[in-house]
Amino acid sequence: MGEVVCIEETMATSTIAFAEACTIKKEEIKHKIGEIRERRKAKCKEAKKCKLVCYNDLPDYLKDNEFIWGYYRSEWPMKETLLSIFSIHNETLNVWTHLIGFFIFLCLTVFTAVVIPRIGGSISSKIQQNIDEFVEQNKTEAQVGLIASILSPSHDDRLKEIIQMQMQPQCSWPLTGATEIPTTCRSSHVDNHTNACVQIHETTQTKPITRWPLFAFLSGAMFCLLISTICHLISCHSEQTAYISLRLDYTGISALIVTSFYPLVYYSFLCDPFYRHHYISFITVFGFATVLASLVPVFQTPAFRHVRAALFSCMGVSGLVPVLHKLIWFHYRPEVVASTVFEAFMGLFYGLGVTIYATRVPERWFPGRFDLVGHSHQLFHMLVIAGAYTHYLAGLEYLKWRDLQQC
Repeated sequence: MGEVVCIEETMATSTIAFAEACTIKKEEIKHKIGEIRERRKAKCKEAKKCKLVCYNDLPDYLKDNEFIWGYYRSEWPMKETLLSIFSIHNETLNVWTHLIGFFIFLCLTVFTAVVIPRIGGSISSKIQQNIDEFVEQNKTEAQVGLIASILSPSHDDRLKEIIQMQMQPQCSWPLTGATEIPTTCRSSHVDNHTNACVQIHETTQTKPITRWPLFAFLSGAMFCLLISTICHLISCHSEQTAYISLRLDYTGISALIVTSFYPLVYYSFLCDPFYRHHYISFITVFGFATVLASLVPVFQTPAFRHVRAALFSCMGVSGLVPVLHKLIWFHYRPEVVASTVFEAFMGLFYGLGVTIYATRVPERWFPGRFDLVGHSHQLFHMLVIAGAYTHYLAGLEYLKWRDLQQC
């Protein structure tokens, strides 16, 4: 009997253990099934979140232009947000216009740093070569002049007359394009000949003007374009991301406007430190004040669109003062006239861009038709690039001027 009882107890214990094991297994299976379901729900939710939505489905902080109705990204995960640079939505061209513009100005920076000094060096080499040729060609003439200078009037007057006749021809400067170099060199006697050549030599020894104002402008342009690209790409991720990126975007715009003044002011008033320092200080302080104003949250709301446009426009329009000042003082310089023409086109491009940005045309006239291509912000971006490029051309005119004429 004892053995039977033990067997029954063992079987009962085994049955209980088996039942408990089955229960645990079931719980594990249920838990795994629950995890799978949760992952599926998360994926579905993520897939739903990564869909493009219409304007009415956006959170308030992403609502900026009610005339663009669709193709919005709203609170996408960061990975999908970054990868959306290769997808189609209403920010695609906003991203790519300024990204391409950034690389354009990067190439211009390399060109300015590498190619332009070589051009200046080749001009200096050409000038030096012409000096050597000039000296060689006029060596005999200088020797004749020296002989004439030591002859006494009591000696052969006929010989002196012949020698003086030899001194009549003028020697033309054989280099074209160097407007600051004397075009003729009269050889009436040895002293004049020497003084003219010394003047020519001193002109050729002038070092190229510093390039930092132009590089400051190029850096400001690249910073503005790159920050704008990042802002349009990631601002849909979250409210905090939008808050930070938009303020960086306003900082980039201010940097572009401020640094645009530097070549104009520095090279125009190179020989007048008073005006140079005051103009540069004014626009720099104005730029910092604009950046501080952009930190106020209400500044980025749609209601303040016209305020933003007006503030940045005032920064740009203030550049008329040094431009007119420069034109009054140096209107006779061809480089000044050329740079002013480029700056006029720059103002035209920027002014037209700001007007389009503030009025939101053409989508205002045809809501929903320009959601992907052709809306106001895309046009604004392209006009900004055009304006910055014309200002770069003006900067090259300043370099041409100040490489030839310094203080």
